[in-house]
Formats: sequence, C-alpha cells, structure tokens
Amino acid sequence: MSIRKIFEEELADLKVQLVEMCRLTEQMIQNAITALVGRDRERGKSIGEADKRVDEYEMAIEKKCMRILLKQQPVAKDFREVSTALKMITDIERFGDQAADIGDLVYTMPGEAYIKNLTHITAMGELAIKMVRESVNSFINNDEALADEVIALDDQMDDLFIEVKTELIELIKKDGNNGDQGIELMMVAKYLERIGDHAVNVAEWTKYNETGVHQKF
Repeated sequence: MSIRKIFEEELADLKVQLVEMCRLTEQMIQNAITALVGRDRERGKSIGEADKRVDEYEMAIEKKCMRILLKQQPVAKDFREVSTALKMITDIERFGDQAADIGDLVYTMPGEAYIKNLTHITAMGELAIKMVRESVNSFINNDEALADEVIALDDQMDDLFIEVKTELIELIKKDGNNGDQGIELMMVAKYLERIGDHAVNVAEWTKYNETGVHQKF
C-alpha cells in the first residue's frame, strides 16, 4: 500500500472518531436539557460519566494526530488538516464539559417549581446542538460556507442569552427569594452560550483549514 493511501485511510479514520466524539457531546447536551426540564437529577448526574468518554476520545484523537504527523510526513495541505483536527478537539471536549456542568447543576438544584418557563433556555439548547453538529460537519466536509453559517448563528445564541439574563434579573429584583434559582438558571444559559462560542472556534478552524488564515470572529 502506498504512503499516500495509508495517510488517506488514517485521515478518514481520524474524521470518523471526530464525528463519534461530536455525536456524544450532542447527546450530552440533549440529556442536560432533558434533565433540566424534567427535574431528572439522576440523568443530570450521569452526564459526568459520559464526559469521561469524551476525554478518552480527546486523548485517542490527539495520539492519532501526532502519530500521523510524525510517521506519515504529510505535505503542507495535509499537515494543516491534521493539525487543525488537533486544535479542534480541545473545543469539542469543552462541549462535553459544559454539558456536564449543566448536569451537575441539575443534580444539586432543589426541587422547587421554576420561577420562569424554560422556553428560551430550551431554544438555546437546541441551537447549541445544531451549532456543535454543523461546526464539526463543516470540517469533515471541507465546507467553508457551513462554517460561516455556524459563525452567524452565534448572534442568535447571544440574543437568546441576553433575553434569559434580562428576564432572570427582573425576577430577582421583584423577589429576592428568586435569587438562588435565578443564578442557577443563569449559569445554565451561560454554559449553553459558551458551547456556542466553542462551536464558533471549531468553525474558525475549518476556515483556517480551507484558507490557511486563522481569523477570529
């Protein structure tokens, strides 16, 4: 088998692992939102266990990237693709961390009725999953246009976060007893907003892979 063929097969396997890691984090985010809405403390707690698998994926992919770079001696464009994957896994790992943080909050929250409906937070969760999926797909498919779409979606995420924050601040002002839960829900929203930021980072790395220029948005 030629060196080029070996490289292509290892790169394809690397992308499969990236997709698997991404899909796991998507499920973790979904579970976090489901646990929050349903007050499912055990589901919230279980997300931390899934996060350990994300960490294992990160280590395995990092090793594979280093092995490809050291053994295959890829040409410039191939080197950039592998090094881009190496940089992206840090952000993908953070998707899982933020989902686990939400799960931890759900596990420790008391069982009081929510002080507001969770419509906007749920919308943030759905948007976070979309941004996570499409950011990684943009890299897998070498799709710079899709990366641009992910970056544009961050404005929608920021708008939702501001809406949630404004509502919670008003509720706390009206009744100080809303303070503890208001802060907890604010943290949930902040974790989802951060997932959006990390998805933008992944999209930026996709654009770097395609253009050779790393630009922050």
